[in-house]
Amino acid sequence: MPPRTRGGYTSTAPRRRPTGSERRRRVQLREVEPVVEHPQHDRDETEEVLEGAPGGPIDRCILRSFDKHVAAKIWLGEDRAPLKLVNHGAKLQLWVLDAERSRISETVQRSGLAQLISCSHRVASRPMLSAFCERWQPETTTFHLPFGEMTITLDDVASILHIPITGSMISFSQPLRVDDANALLVELLGTTDVEASRETEQCRSPSVRLLWLRENFSTITDVSSDDDIEFATRAFLLHLVSCTLFADKSATSVGVVYLELFRDLSMVGRYAWGAACLAFLYRQLTTATRFEVRQLGGYLTLLQAWIYEHFPEMFSSPDLSYIESRPRALRWRPHVIPDSLQSVRERLDRLQSSDVCWEPYVDHRVEHPFPDIAWFSGCIKCGLVVEPYHPERVLRQFGYIQTIPPRPFAPPRPERSILLDQYWERWTDHVLTDQSRGRRCQDSGSGESVAEYMVWYDRISHRIVQPPHLRSGFTTDARSSLPSHTASTSDSRNARALTLLRRVISGGRQQSGDYFWGALNEAHSILAGSDETSASHSTPSPAPASHSTPSPATRPFFSPPTFVYPPPASVDPPPPSYDPPPLIVPPPPASVAPPAPAVDPSAPAPDSTTCTAVYVRSKRKKKT
Repeated sequence: MPPRTRGGYTSTAPRRRPTGSERRRRVQLREVEPVVEHPQHDRDETEEVLEGAPGGPIDRCILRSFDKHVAAKIWLGEDRAPLKLVNHGAKLQLWVLDAERSRISETVQRSGLAQLISCSHRVASRPMLSAFCERWQPETTTFHLPFGEMTITLDDVASILHIPITGSMISFSQPLRVDDANALLVELLGTTDVEASRETEQCRSPSVRLLWLRENFSTITDVSSDDDIEFATRAFLLHLVSCTLFADKSATSVGVVYLELFRDLSMVGRYAWGAACLAFLYRQLTTATRFEVRQLGGYLTLLQAWIYEHFPEMFSSPDLSYIESRPRALRWRPHVIPDSLQSVRERLDRLQSSDVCWEPYVDHRVEHPFPDIAWFSGCIKCGLVVEPYHPERVLRQFGYIQTIPPRPFAPPRPERSILLDQYWERWTDHVLTDQSRGRRCQDSGSGESVAEYMVWYDRISHRIVQPPHLRSGFTTDARSSLPSHTASTSDSRNARALTLLRRVISGGRQQSGDYFWGALNEAHSILAGSDETSASHSTPSPAPASHSTPSPATRPFFSPPTFVYPPPASVDPPPPSYDPPPLIVPPPPASVAPPAPAVDPSAPAPDSTTCTAVYVRSKRKKKT
């Protein structure tokens, strides 16, 4: 009988004695492995930990793979350009379900995925998304910001997209082979074996091109046969999820494995599409944190709208026509910010807890009810992609005081992830208890944390991304050191007025008219006080007599809330700082001929003969 090893496996090969380096490595791993169960307890001084990284973290018990992170490379002086974004928002407009395809549209509406057609952003900001990707940490599946952790929760997915977040997990037992993909195309899309084989060979994988789906199925209408309409509906849903929820870095194709989810069109709505979308986006962010990666996939509309919701005064541009009953992704007008990647990094490095909107949906819970499954603590999955979900690390986003969270758990292997389906079906048994949630914040949206949280967070996190010696040098703290002629004395008043106006604009059309006009009056009084203050320190110059209307600097900011707009009673002259300096024209030199006399408009115009004679005489003078 062959000898039995320690792990219980049998082997016929003779045992080899480990070398000295192997024995030391095993001892080191055994010393590093047992880490305290809860970070609140003091760490044993004799416990050996990984060496700290430059710029943090000091304690590597959490971010164990930080050496390969892009933030570690940036701190060492190796920069990375903004990521290439895989965004298919424009491709959704190439396949429209009009009145001639009403039967397909009805099935899509019942699937729960119809909101993806209208709320997908066609534009994504590369500097903004790249800067947030640099703050993503794979071990915790959270963004590490200067004041703590934040992440995209299931509550965010439900409010931003309005797609199902409860139901069956999207599971695949194993990767799909090319032969199985051809069989699925023949069975569920009605193609021939030759067409299916040709398409998968062109993609060189068990995938099909998005263009191929549109060319073969977008022309089917209600007058087609029932089988053709069913095939076209599956093709449209496959095209929809590949352009939105599961957009990967292939950019032009989609895996045939997702086609299995649309086998029974009446059961499409039973899947937890929101949880699968979140797990897929987590994995894409994790991949993009490696320095050598140059692309970012996933549903970028979800990521971009989440940034707009929680950082409205930094990046957002609200849509005033938004109605609160629609998905929150439609509340914003996507735009490309003009800042560079380094500029966005430095803005995030200066970010404080008071700059964050921790609970953006708290005042609209009637239209966006809070889902209890958002408290689920465990793993979420999308096929073979399994990612941990930690609401206990972002308690402030739920209105609770942030405490030191327990250590994150590693997800199981993909081949064992089938057990997570049963775990997910009993999600009510795996939500955070009231004791784990702790105490609520006294003020809604205050973002409170316990006193020892920041001390712990400063040790285990990399809070600052841009190295101090590589910063641009122009920060909000450096404005006071600029020359007096470059700094405005009314910066604080302008900042107050802008903050007030941004809050009014972000409120949309749902706010009352009294609040709207009251806020505008207050902003106007702030700006008017700034002008009066600056004018009181200087002697105003008289307004030119030729000006019949007030200058833009003194024109009222807005008219009172009446439907009659009378002209202002009196207008103060503008301060001297707004008047351009007088233009000094030097006298012409002596050699320059005097200007020609002015032409009398009442005199008759010269005829062509006179003009010709004058021209000939001038030519003769030049020759002499």
